[in-house]
This record gives sequence, structure tokens and C-alpha cells, in this order.
Amino acid sequence: MRTIDKPWGKEEWLELNSKYCYKKIHLNKGKRTSFQYHEKKLETSYVLSGKIEVWLENEEGEIEKKTRNPGDYFTIEPPRRHRVVALEDAVYLEVSTPEVEDVIRIEDDFSRVKWEEG
Repeated sequence: MRTIDKPWGKEEWLELNSKYCYKKIHLNKGKRTSFQYHEKKLETSYVLSGKIEVWLENEEGEIEKKTRNPGDYFTIEPPRRHRVVALEDAVYLEVSTPEVEDVIRIEDDFSRVKWEEG
């Protein structure tokens, strides 16, 4: 397992291989991931604990904001814009295709550019 500290929490990379990436994501209350999209990467997440708000672009190009609780899941298909906001300390599992560097940041609270670890 590999742990990557993020300004909003941390990611525990449970598996990365040629077929998929499997992460356990810890998102601290009041923090949010960057507003981003992927060109190839497809991801599905399952909420283990806490409450999050998922911003996800719909087919009309509008951003829909939906609250997700433990037991809920959501899928992000490329190239839909998206962001996750922690309404409480939250933990969720994410399984994606292996293109981990395929992150195009549109907006970031921490002034990070495109893709970088940390």
C-alpha cells in the first residue's frame, strides 16, 4: 500500500496495475477535491463513512450537486467535469481505470496545476 498526502486529506493506493487503480480516499470536513475532468479515466466510488457532496456534469453540460452517504456510490465517465466536497470527514473507495495521471484541473483551492502527486 502506498499513502499519498493531499492538502484535503490523503489517498491510500491499495492496488495499481495495468487494468485498474484501487484507492481508499480520506477527505477532511470542509475540504474539496479540485474541479477536474479526465480524458480517458473512468472511476466508480463507494462511500464508506461520512457525508459528501458530489458535483458531476450531466449530459447537458450542467453541474449537478448531489449528497452521498455511506452505502451510496457514483460513477464518473470521461470527460465529465466533477468535484467532491466533504460535508463531514469522509472515507470512500475509488476504483478506476489505470490512467492515474489523466487529471485536468479546472479549479483548485490549493493552486495545484494539472496532475502532480500530493
